[in-house]
Amino acid sequence: MNSFSFHHLFIFTAVIFLLCLNPTTAAMCHPDDEAGLLAFKSGITKDPSGILKTWKKGTDCCSWDGVSCPNGNRVVVLTINIESNNAEIFLSGTISPSLAKLQHLEGLVFINLKNITGPFPSFLFRLPHLKYVYLENTRLSGPLPANIGALNRLDTLTVKGNRFSGSIPSSISNLTRLNYLNLGGNLLTGTIPLGIANLKVMSNLNLDGNRLSGTIPDIFKSMTKLRILTLSRNRFSGKLPPSIASLAPVLAFLELGQNNLSGSIPNYLSRFMKLDTLDLSKNRFSGAVPKSLAKLTKIANINLSHNLLTDPFPVLNVKNYILTLDLSYNKFHMETIPEWVTTATILTSLKLAKCGIKMNLDDWKTRQTDLYVSFDLSDNEISGGPVRFLKEQGYLREFRMSGNKLRFDLRKLSFSNTLETLDLSRNLVFGKVPAWVARLKTLNLSQNHLCGKLPATKFPESVFTGNDCLCGSPLGHCKGSPVRFFKEHGYLREFRMSGNKLRFDLRKLSFSNTLETLDLSRNLVFGKVPAWVARLKTLNLSQNHLCGKLPATKFPESVFAGNDCLCGSPLVHCIG
Repeated sequence: MNSFSFHHLFIFTAVIFLLCLNPTTAAMCHPDDEAGLLAFKSGITKDPSGILKTWKKGTDCCSWDGVSCPNGNRVVVLTINIESNNAEIFLSGTISPSLAKLQHLEGLVFINLKNITGPFPSFLFRLPHLKYVYLENTRLSGPLPANIGALNRLDTLTVKGNRFSGSIPSSISNLTRLNYLNLGGNLLTGTIPLGIANLKVMSNLNLDGNRLSGTIPDIFKSMTKLRILTLSRNRFSGKLPPSIASLAPVLAFLELGQNNLSGSIPNYLSRFMKLDTLDLSKNRFSGAVPKSLAKLTKIANINLSHNLLTDPFPVLNVKNYILTLDLSYNKFHMETIPEWVTTATILTSLKLAKCGIKMNLDDWKTRQTDLYVSFDLSDNEISGGPVRFLKEQGYLREFRMSGNKLRFDLRKLSFSNTLETLDLSRNLVFGKVPAWVARLKTLNLSQNHLCGKLPATKFPESVFTGNDCLCGSPLGHCKGSPVRFFKEHGYLREFRMSGNKLRFDLRKLSFSNTLETLDLSRNLVFGKVPAWVARLKTLNLSQNHLCGKLPATKFPESVFAGNDCLCGSPLVHCIG
């Protein structure tokens, strides 16, 4: 879940409300507050976009951008939030300790000040009314202060996206009023302090994206108001602690992905009736997924990918909607996409890569499910083609089916303008590469049977490698073909050019009725085999890049061997 939680949203709503209450007729701000703010500004070495341009000596500091004085002439909230990823507009400098002069400050919000450096601000300990602190996505570093527990009036403390290192101070257990604690996206090490169990009013705990290790401590029995628990992207090991079960009445988000957790998925998760998001991905969970998870009627996001889970997978209750489902890279043998998946009316992301699916995509009916945004069925044994499916999906942005047995003409593919990513690598796709691929952001067509000259695109060579009869930039120069030669020689009876580098579409070849023998074996000839070959006496088209269904002829299998995406008699039956 995005760390901008419900509580986070509430705080920002409160900030906006306080700013709106700032009366235009209020007295000039207190001189201590003005001095503290101007000293802070002097510590800013670069302000390329003029974020602090209204901060001028002799003007009312309560009217400055980001400054709120809702109750008179004292600064209560200071907010600097850069809503852009453009590095050219970031503030540079340090956070001046002069902000300690803001003795009535209740809220400090510094977000996306990505060029602000220095340690954890020590002046915070001298602000007696401080209730919430947001120091997000800056470049603050060093250890968290050992006496951080002295900030015991705080309701919210978030320092995510910095470079704080070392262990989590044990004194954090003294922050008993904390409702929201976010230490995510830092370089913190060690274990979770047992004293966190003292934070009994906590509703949101986020330690995501650090280097924390050891087992997850059994501390949750007293944390009965916890709605969001995010411990993903760390180095935790062992089994889930039993006390997590005590969170069942209220927990909505359980995110433990990208650790080294093991054991089976506990049955008690079926009691989490308010659970919206379950992320156990990239761990070492094993065994079958409990059937009792079908009781989770409000769950909208499930990610169990990259574990050691085995069959059978339970039928989940998703009749209303499920937003995202990722079961990829386990030990499932599903054979087909489970029918219950398409009982949901909305499924924005479906990822079932390497789930043992062997169906024909042409036969799959999506029922009432709509609004796919991301679709990934890579590394299965799926045949057929996605032509019909993509026509039906008007909002798809990402389509990945690498490593299957798809056999279709790429030129027949059409899709909405929303598609940004297409990965059909390692299949049996044939035909020419159409010009529309140029408008995609991400593309992979490598290891197929595509042929002909490439259209102009921005993509590198790796996107097209493994298609031996593709040519043109960024691949090799396109060679010639015998098409013109045949048109100019009307009495030819025998034509043999085996073992060359001829690259052309066989369907463009035309010749007189006198031709009896045609040998184009061991070249780079592509396209479908036209019906006119049936009237020849001798033919050899082996070892090329021909694709599609063969016309009816009298020739043996050897004539067509070595064209991996040809099918039909005398070769294998066409399955796609």
